[in-house]
Amino acid sequence: MAPTTPLFGSFILTLTLTGFTLHAATPAGLVGDGIADDTAAIQAAVDAKTGSIEFGRGIYRLTQTITIDLDRVGWTSLSGNGVAQFKMEAGGPAFRFVGTHGGTASPPTVKPNVWDRQRTPMVDGIEILGGHPDACGIEADGTMQLTLTRVVVRKAKHAVHLTGRNRNVTLSECHLYENAGIGVFLDRLNLHQINIANCHISYNAGGGVVSTGSEIRNLQIGTCDIEGNMGDASSTPTANVLLDSTDTSVGEVAIVGCTIQHTHDAPDSANIRINGWSNERPFTDERRTGNITVADNVLSDVQTNIDITGVRGITITGNTMWKGYTANVIAKNCRQVVMTGNLYDRNPRYHYGDGAKAKLGVMLEDCRDITINGEHYGGEVLEHRAALQLRHCDGVNIHGCSFARVSRAGILVDSVPFGQISGCLFTGIADMATPVEQQGTSDVDAQTNRFRRLP
Repeated sequence: MAPTTPLFGSFILTLTLTGFTLHAATPAGLVGDGIADDTAAIQAAVDAKTGSIEFGRGIYRLTQTITIDLDRVGWTSLSGNGVAQFKMEAGGPAFRFVGTHGGTASPPTVKPNVWDRQRTPMVDGIEILGGHPDACGIEADGTMQLTLTRVVVRKAKHAVHLTGRNRNVTLSECHLYENAGIGVFLDRLNLHQINIANCHISYNAGGGVVSTGSEIRNLQIGTCDIEGNMGDASSTPTANVLLDSTDTSVGEVAIVGCTIQHTHDAPDSANIRINGWSNERPFTDERRTGNITVADNVLSDVQTNIDITGVRGITITGNTMWKGYTANVIAKNCRQVVMTGNLYDRNPRYHYGDGAKAKLGVMLEDCRDITINGEHYGGEVLEHRAALQLRHCDGVNIHGCSFARVSRAGILVDSVPFGQISGCLFTGIADMATPVEQQGTSDVDAQTNRFRRLP
């Protein structure tokens, strides 16, 4: 293969490879000095059906949204190779992609014009900087296979705003940082199949990844750093990952291999908050949605690390949690819950500031059909009655867990009519320590457990 050689001329970048010539056009009339208004030149390049639009090093002022009407202009990609910054000085998104896809992800539902003119709009290697209180980054509606890579959005309102209907969205290697609104906003959206991978989503005051009013399926969030998406002490409660099924439904979700943390000073902050109480379906009375996996994440420094309500079918496994100032886990009105192999620690190396005041603890209330296996409670729980509390729960199976520093009770069961606790180890560190405390009318068989009290 011959070496790749860039040749510049008449705003055309030509890359010559053996047997192929690829063209990426730079819009005519661009200035890119941060002073001139480049809106018209960029919109003209889009409307001219340029296709692949390449931006050189510069700061490009935008005074209105660049609209990419995919059915009219055809396949379109925007690229800046990491050296193009767009300063959005008006309300609304810097770039809006509009398609007409009304089907699902199933091939027979994708109309020919979507494949022929609209598929896979791409944005790569650019930065968007907000210059207006309502400026946003990228918005999309009606797209098929939207792909955003190596995109930076800062000091805007929402970084990535998906609304209407989209299918098969990918975000990868993006930095969505210090925005007044939400990092990835799934807003009144019908979207199945979205992958968010290897991104930094941080310090967005309205939340990190947020879904409201949306029907979402097949959401994968993997190997991301998601932190500090809370605002300050006067902000509206939100979460680093907030999935709300109110009047709609969010299900089939995997949150895997991420670090998710900060900030406990924000009111009612959570790392992962999921409300699965969904809209009614004609063939069932069940309102809980779910089928969710939360696995192998590192979670810390919020009021509640995992806060779930009205979820059916959730596996919480292999996570490391600490500094839950209200609790590490709160689950209410959930069904079919599996928790296994999680570590809840109180490492004294994190007791700087007010870190030692975190209450920790796991609390399940009004939940049914619960399996808790191989959990490790590694630090003394403060202020809670027990490290693990189950109140008004049923069908509880707890096995093979370790409670390393019990100051009051390891496990509290309150009004649990059917359950068992077996094969657990408890180490008491206070005179009042006890392995299992039962309250109310409970029928829980606790056997083959071991308890010791350290002096």
